[in-house]
Amino acid sequence: MMRNKHIKNLSIWIAALVLTIPVQLSAQQKEDPIKILFVGNSFTYFWNMPQLVDAMAETQGVDISAHQSTVGGSNLEQHWKSEKGTVTRQLLEEKEWDYVVFGDHSLSTIDTPERFKEYGSKFAELVRSKGAEPIFYMTWAYKSNPLMQGTITKGYMDLATSLNAKVLPVGPVYMKARTARPDLEFYFDDKHPSSDGTYLIALTITKLLTGKSILEVPDRLITTDANGEKLYLSFVLPTTGDFLRQLVDEMNFEPYKTQK
Repeated sequence: MMRNKHIKNLSIWIAALVLTIPVQLSAQQKEDPIKILFVGNSFTYFWNMPQLVDAMAETQGVDISAHQSTVGGSNLEQHWKSEKGTVTRQLLEEKEWDYVVFGDHSLSTIDTPERFKEYGSKFAELVRSKGAEPIFYMTWAYKSNPLMQGTITKGYMDLATSLNAKVLPVGPVYMKARTARPDLEFYFDDKHPSSDGTYLIALTITKLLTGKSILEVPDRLITTDANGEKLYLSFVLPTTGDFLRQLVDEMNFEPYKTQK
C-alpha cells in the first residue's frame, strides 16, 4: 500500500541520520499529507494547538494533516475504554494514520503512574499494529508548582524509552521559557496554556516533527474555515515571537532521545 511505503521510506530516512532531536519527519516526497492524530485533553486542544502545528508546518513546506481526539479532563484509560465521550479507538480502527500523538492527563505521571504506563503501552501496541507510530506528548508543570516537571519528565521518558517510541519534550521547553521570561504570561489559568504558551508548544512540536528551522515561522498563523474564509489561529507580539522562536531553535533536545 502507498501508505505503508510512505512510512517505510520515513523510517529509512530517519535511520540514516544521526538525530539531534527525538522526532523528525522527512520532507514531503509525495502529494499525500502526513496524517497525525493528536489524542488527549485540554492540554492538547487549548487554542487550537493541532491546527497551529499544521499551519506552522505548512510555512516550512511540510504537508501535515493534523486531527484530534480530545475530551477535556480525559486520561488514556478513558480513551482506551471509549469513556467520557472519547472516540479514539473508533478513529484508530476506521482511519489510517502515520503518527498518533498521545498526551495523558496532566497529573497521570504523578497520581496514577501505573495507569499511565499501562494504557500508554496498550495504545503504542495498538497503533503499531495499525501500521502507524506512537509519539508521546510530555506536558508541563502547573504554574503553582514548577517542581511537578521532574516527575512528569521522568514518567514520559521512562515510558517512551521502554517502548522505543518517540517523545515530544514540551514540558522542559515550557519551564525554560518561564524561567527566562517571567514577565510573559504562559498560563491561561494555573495549568492551561495562554495563547503565547500554545504558540510555544506548537513551535516545539513543529520543529521536532519536521526537523526544520522555525525561525521564520510567522507571528500570525492562519487557516481557512468551512467556507474558505481566512481564519486567524494565533497572534503573538513580534518581540515575543522572536524570543520564543530563538528559545526553541537553541534548545538542546539531545537528552530527550528515547530510541535506540
